[in-house]
This record gives sequence, structure tokens and C-alpha cells, in this order.
Amino acid sequence: MKIFEIIDEENKIQIGVLLYFEKDRSYVVELCEGLDEWTAPLMFTAYVKKGIYTIPRDVSLLWIRERVIPNSRQNIGDILRNHRLKEYDEMKLLELSHGRCSQDSLYLKRINELPDYARLRMQKNITECIPCEEGYLLCFFADDTLRKINLSSLNDIEGVDKVLKNEALFKSCKTGPGGYIITFDNSIDIPATILYKAGTKIPLKLKDFTSFIQTNVLDTKQVCDLLECTRQNLAYMVKNGNLNPLRENVKGNLYLKGDTLQKNN
Repeated sequence: MKIFEIIDEENKIQIGVLLYFEKDRSYVVELCEGLDEWTAPLMFTAYVKKGIYTIPRDVSLLWIRERVIPNSRQNIGDILRNHRLKEYDEMKLLELSHGRCSQDSLYLKRINELPDYARLRMQKNITECIPCEEGYLLCFFADDTLRKINLSSLNDIEGVDKVLKNEALFKSCKTGPGGYIITFDNSIDIPATILYKAGTKIPLKLKDFTSFIQTNVLDTKQVCDLLECTRQNLAYMVKNGNLNPLRENVKGNLYLKGDTLQKNN
């Protein structure tokens, strides 16, 4: 992750930080909480008015694209060659210009550590998200809490209705860059802050959950050893519904230890 301080050169104030997640090529802007509609960048004023200082990745990307040469520029090939770039890269162009734009007095400065306000907000980011039955999600957060969310309660968010109607789309749920969002098929995003507020807290920590998995989830070899049977015998049990795997794979299945032990009685 790259971190850039956003500075207003004319007014000599810090605006916030820009986070760049290199693997996903995603951006998130974290604004300082002291900003108002007059000091915040124009594109972010609607969020600041609502007390929202973490800007979604799609809006952050639009802000970045306003500050770099578009790839549709007529002489873009010459520009890239002049800067020894083999291909169009928004971040490299942004770094070359220090994020300066003719529309305002902002610029970017590379820093090594997150400011305290951004680090504090990230405590409500998601570390793991698990889609469950009937449209529920289990989300583990960086502050070591677990919350259960009824996705239908967030039906006012664009795209959630499609997720609830499509099981494959619902199961595609994964944690987005930096834990700022969960995303379905990398096209429908829900901010972590919304999930944190909407969820019901469950007294279970991620380390408790992982301990359960490590102790109680068995692979094919472990089940065969526990039942003292061959892989062929195990395959026959699964085929006849006597033992149901948690997850099936051509290289081997996963099973619950408790379910397996019942078959050994």
C-alpha cells in the first residue's frame, strides 16, 4: 500500500490521505475530520456534509482521474514515451505530477505511515466476511469484533436487491482492498462502516473461529484415519449421504469432526 498526504498549498492545510492498494489498483481517500464543505475538495463536499470522511473507492478513482492525463488524449503515446512509460498507468502519472491539477491548489506528498485518524478509522474495517444462509453475512472487523448482518436491511444500497436474488452473486462476496468494503463480483460494494453499524454484535473473536476450524475441520486423509477406512469406503459413504462434506474438491473434501465422529459410534 502506498500512502500520500493530500495538501492544500494555497491554504496551507492538510486535506487527508490517499491510499493506493497496488495489487487491486484501487484508491481510497481518507479526509481530515476538520474539513467542511468549503475546505474539502469539490467532489467530496456531499460526503463531508453527511459527516462521511472515508470516500468510496469509485469516487476516489474519479477524483484521481481528474488529476491525470486521460488515456484518450490524442498524443498520449508521445507523453508516455517522454516519461519512459511502457503503458498507461494512472498511479505513475499521478506520482510524476505530484497530483497537481489546474482546478485547485492541492498536491500529493508520499509518506510512510498512516496518520492517527486514518489508523483509528481502520479499526472498523473488515478482516474476514462469510456469506451465510438466508442472506446473512458474518463480518469480522479489525477491532476484533464479529457482527451478523441481515443483508435485506441494506436493501436501499444500489445493487443489494440483485445480490439477494442471485445466490451465485451472493456467494461471490469477498473483502475488498484494505477491508474498506465487501464486494460482490467486484462490482457491487458495501462500505465496512455501514456493515459495522448495521450488524448485531456476536461475542466471538476471529481467533476463536480459526481455532474451531483448525480443531474441527478435517481433510479426507484425517477422516479416513479417524474412521479407519479407505478413501473408497469414504467415497461410498458420501455418495450414499451417510457423511456430508463441508466442501468438495477433486483433490479431497473437508468434513466436520463432530459429524465424522457420529459415524464412528
